[in-house]
Amino acid sequence: MVIASEEWGDQPVGIVLGSQGRCARRFRRRRTGADVTRRPSHHDDDAEPDSKVRNTFSAPTGSGVVQARDIGGGVHFHTPAPAPLRRPAQLPGEPRGFVNRTDEVRLLDSLLGNASTGAPDHGVLRIALVVGTPGAGKSSLAVHWAHRVRNHFPDGQLYVNLHGYDPGPRVATSDVLGRFLRALDVPLDRIPAGEEPRAELFRSVTAEQRVLIVLDNAAGVGDVRPLLPGSPNCLVTITSRTRMSGLVIREGAHRVSVETLSPAESVRLLRTVIAGHRTGDDESDLVELARLCAGLPLALRIVAERAAARPHMPLRDLITELRDESGLWDALSVPGEGAADEADAVRTVFAWSYRALSPPVARVFRLLGLHPGPEFSVEAAAALTATTPVRARRYLDVLTGAHLLEECGHDRYQFHDLLRAFATDQARHWEPEDGRREALRRVLVWYLHSAAAAARTGSAAYGMALDLEPLSGPRDEPVEAVEFHEAKAAIAWYEAERDNLISSVRVADSHGMHGIAWQIPATVTMLIADREPADTWLPAQRQALSSAHSVGDRYGEAITLDNLGIAFRHLYRLDEADACFSAALAAFRELGDTFGQAKAANGLGVVRLFAHRFEEAASCFEQALEQAVQLDDPVYVGAFTRNLGWVLLEHGAPEGLGRAEELLNRSATVLAATNEPLEQAEALTLLAAVHRRAGRHTSAQETAERALAIAGTADGKLFEGLALLELGRILLARGKGTEALGCLQQAAVLFPRVGRLDLQAAAWGVTGEAYLSLGRAEDAVAFHRQAIAVFHAKGDQWSQALSLAHLATALTRQGSSDEAGERRREALGLLRSFPGPAARARRSDIEAQAQAPRRPLT
Repeated sequence: MVIASEEWGDQPVGIVLGSQGRCARRFRRRRTGADVTRRPSHHDDDAEPDSKVRNTFSAPTGSGVVQARDIGGGVHFHTPAPAPLRRPAQLPGEPRGFVNRTDEVRLLDSLLGNASTGAPDHGVLRIALVVGTPGAGKSSLAVHWAHRVRNHFPDGQLYVNLHGYDPGPRVATSDVLGRFLRALDVPLDRIPAGEEPRAELFRSVTAEQRVLIVLDNAAGVGDVRPLLPGSPNCLVTITSRTRMSGLVIREGAHRVSVETLSPAESVRLLRTVIAGHRTGDDESDLVELARLCAGLPLALRIVAERAAARPHMPLRDLITELRDESGLWDALSVPGEGAADEADAVRTVFAWSYRALSPPVARVFRLLGLHPGPEFSVEAAAALTATTPVRARRYLDVLTGAHLLEECGHDRYQFHDLLRAFATDQARHWEPEDGRREALRRVLVWYLHSAAAAARTGSAAYGMALDLEPLSGPRDEPVEAVEFHEAKAAIAWYEAERDNLISSVRVADSHGMHGIAWQIPATVTMLIADREPADTWLPAQRQALSSAHSVGDRYGEAITLDNLGIAFRHLYRLDEADACFSAALAAFRELGDTFGQAKAANGLGVVRLFAHRFEEAASCFEQALEQAVQLDDPVYVGAFTRNLGWVLLEHGAPEGLGRAEELLNRSATVLAATNEPLEQAEALTLLAAVHRRAGRHTSAQETAERALAIAGTADGKLFEGLALLELGRILLARGKGTEALGCLQQAAVLFPRVGRLDLQAAAWGVTGEAYLSLGRAEDAVAFHRQAIAVFHAKGDQWSQALSLAHLATALTRQGSSDEAGERRREALGLLRSFPGPAARARRSDIEAQAQAPRRPLT
């Protein structure tokens, strides 16, 4: 829950502290008698140590002065942004035993152009489109060639399996773009919602980079167009079963067709795989095996592995088995379907290899086809099949050795999409319906409990405990969830399982397991805080709400509505956030859940404050505070007291400052006594803003410096940045522009580390004011433009309007009166939608500035 936000002089900037907030304590939910545990935090939401920090400010040594350069579509700074601390290297491993395809590799090599620069002469994006029948080896060729040429692309390699032909849902393009942007070190807060804005940002980020991008298993042109960079410095390799003529015509993609292997090439592949395992095989037998596999590398590898595993079995016996299996498929085929020889060969090889498995391994293969996602861990396989991880790993190794599974990471496996479909079909045919449902329930509950364990370990404030579905297998056999001993491991697990968790919500809902469907998003709420773009889980959360509603689970509805409110608030979709928090509040009230009511009322208050509905926001905070007092929880009493002081500060009424000061003093005292230093630091920073507003600059500076010291001791980078930002404002108000710039530079460096580019924009805005006070109007204009761009992208019209007004003042000082007038009119237009004395005062100030004589530059 957002527990605070602050007004920094001219611009209100909300502190969104994850999804639930920082402070945490224990309450009891009366409806079920379950403990609702919230753990106290001692850390802020710092970025991982290896996260990229872009220092957009620079200063001559010892000067402490921040300098901006010329404007050219944005603000540029003397010190170039440092290279990323890491570059993406997402390619899968080199395919084992890759042979042949020399002509195809030669065609792909022709796309490299000038080998010294990696760029072709014609200056357009290079796209290699690798097409062919299923099982022909398209992915192997693409990955093999990517490894061969990756050194031509020093900024890294991006890879995604789009699962365009998988039995499950396709990968959402917006999700792929989000992953690519994060891999390219774009701060989380800078990643917009929606496919089109992300595609635009992806093209901008890659414009000056040389990146190799592999888009595997694309079903259609629409799946790949948003993922294409606009720069000829990059190269994209796409694999697909379709010819994608539109991509060839419009984007100039170079199509490379992967045909089935010739008899000689097929025999060579067979010999490569069985080398060291068998000797003396007759050439004619190898040719016959190749014919039965229709020259498809996928089928050939499976057959070769089978032959290698039985070195004393004559190939003639294997050929006989394959012919018998082919006859069985012919008998089962529908007359007149006209299936292609390749498809028949693949089905024959799959069935032949499957029938050779031992019964326990065959059962594991079938059940893996029920897994909610195409990729899974050893532990997930163990839960699905009701066995131990040690035994599951043995089974998975057998399946991998038979080429029925692929190892795609440490203790992680995936199906080829054809094999996944085959496994699913076998499960439906051989597993009883109740057995399939029980296996699916086991793995979904395993994901739920493992996510809960990750949230407890990986988040400083875990949130409301839930009555989770029981974790057990058939006959009450235990199914063990993953345990985590440190936050880093918990977060890594979540990031690896994100797609499976989201898919689990969909699968649970479609199978009527509604408790699991809404509990998974509720459980990961704290893990996704400040680690995911706000819309990543939005479809799953909506599905969770529908699932809870379908069975009349009001508590599930209330929790999910509250989480949806948080997501919409992060997206700055305030009307939708308001509706969700209001509905959550009503549901918690109906349930008699005091803690839930306090939580939802506070969330609603923050939304209404963002919308400048100050009286309504104050009413919400008062309600939340009253309920925190009932719960006898001093941390929430302190936090909600502070929020009430914050809304009075934002309101801007002079008579409200005294009451705000009283509340913030009380809040800081309460929070200090509860060992919540970061909460205390935030209250003190807000109190410093009150002193500044009242003209008590000495008290303001002392209070802000105290907040900075407390935040620094508690290693709270976000709160250090907030205190530094307020110190910059105070020093500016005292006429110390150069000293203010030093504080603002430090603040602007800290905010991206915790994913808060909106706060960095606030620091840029104050930097612009400081430059103007020093007579450097050109630099002031540069920083105000940059701040406006961020606020516009966020949809924060209030901060955008105030930044436009500051830009107009700087432009006037620069001598650009016509543009200054346009910017003031824009600002006034935005402010007309805001009620209250603060908006009226701002409008009056801007109108007065428009009438004032231009002050000459000094």
